[in-house]
Amino acid sequence: MSSDDALADALVRASFRVMAVLTRIGSDHDLSLTQLRVLGLLRDRRPRMTELAAFLGLDKSTMSGLVERAERRGLIARGRSPEDRRAVDVFITPAGRELAERVQEEVRTALAPFTDRLHADDRHLLTRLLGSVSDAATANQATRGTTGTLPVHGA
Repeated sequence: MSSDDALADALVRASFRVMAVLTRIGSDHDLSLTQLRVLGLLRDRRPRMTELAAFLGLDKSTMSGLVERAERRGLIARGRSPEDRRAVDVFITPAGRELAERVQEEVRTALAPFTDRLHADDRHLLTRLLGSVSDAATANQATRGTTGTLPVHGA
């Protein structure tokens, strides 16, 4: 197996493990993977509905249904954009933030048996490398126009 094949295989195996954790924890809180992503994204952003839909690769009607279900649960809300009163922003509510923080802690705890095996320097290196992979994927998708980018407000 080539080093590129081994890298791809390792990334796929790691993503399967993480997805299993996210699926289980999401299910424990009656959240889909997409709903988990939305809560995670909204922790430090207040994107427009169109930006959020583009970033997630969802069409407008699917995004609207997803937001409506989360609104009914009191996890997120919609409001007029402070920058453009014609646009609608999506933002996390205090209840949504509390749930997102609880889920984040549960994910951290569930992944700890895998990450705790690494020395501190290796954990920092892995964090940096995964950040680089993620940033490169986002840049590649934006170049191809397949996803949008989400601004970070107040940062």
